[in-house]
Amino acid sequence: MKCEWVKQNIVLHVYGELPDDARYELEQHVARCADCAAELKAEQDFHALLSQDRVSDPTPNLLTSSRMHLQEALETTQQGSVWTRLAFDPANWLRQVRFSPALASAILILGFAGGIGTTYEIYGRGGKTEPLPIVTNTGTTAASAAAIAGIDSITPIPGTDQVTIKYNTLATQEKQGSLNDQQIQQLLLYAARNNYNSGVRVDSVDLLAKRSSDLQVRDALIYALQNDTNPGVRLKSLDALGNYVKSDTNVRDAVLRALVNDDNSGVRIEALRLIEPVKADGSVRGVLMALAAKDQSTYIKSQARTMLAQLPEID
Repeated sequence: MKCEWVKQNIVLHVYGELPDDARYELEQHVARCADCAAELKAEQDFHALLSQDRVSDPTPNLLTSSRMHLQEALETTQQGSVWTRLAFDPANWLRQVRFSPALASAILILGFAGGIGTTYEIYGRGGKTEPLPIVTNTGTTAASAAAIAGIDSITPIPGTDQVTIKYNTLATQEKQGSLNDQQIQQLLLYAARNNYNSGVRVDSVDLLAKRSSDLQVRDALIYALQNDTNPGVRLKSLDALGNYVKSDTNVRDAVLRALVNDDNSGVRIEALRLIEPVKADGSVRGVLMALAAKDQSTYIKSQARTMLAQLPEID
């Protein structure tokens, strides 16, 4: 066994990912080789140091943002590639499981948990737990955010305040109702934050804009402005928030962050336009000064200087 192989697999050994035969050979080699023993000791010390601090739990916003980015990536990925690899090269997949005991264990645990979960769904609901959603002929389906797998489409009904939303649980379901309907609002909020289809997110934000006076809706619009990967969704959110730049400091801060950090010039220019009425505010003035000094966009730098020139001098 060569030292090079040992050093490449020391990390797997420390994390318990080596097969038993490989682990035995590595340990025998380390017992004879001082250099590799020192390498193993250093890796074990580093692992122990990392283990001293408890890993903090991810925030709900981070989980939601990560899920949305993953769904966006899946939307643009060729769907056949994974199945092709599994269908035509199963040996490679099995080799991955063989040399990764943790992966094999995870697959076993997930399969076991899935079986228990299915059994619970069929037989185990009793006592005071909530009943399963029931689909009626009128489409008035009861669904919670946790049960929603995705939003298929959002269709406003012309000439009314009614909207039809198709969404997935175990099967595609449909809900029709007014924008004042609490369940319709929850579906729209879910679509704005989580749906993989950017067109559905645009439709959702467009409808939520009509209820932007609601704080919960405004928070969802701020979230979309800061996290959505589609610039069209961010622009829709920005337009919906525009009327609250003066009165809501959270909105103002979100618009300023979009002005400074967004990678789309259209979003940044719209954000610059929205802060014009509050350019005398201290935080806004500070951002404008930074943009006027060194922004990469010639247009935004020029506009920032113009807005600053219109402000009175600070005593």
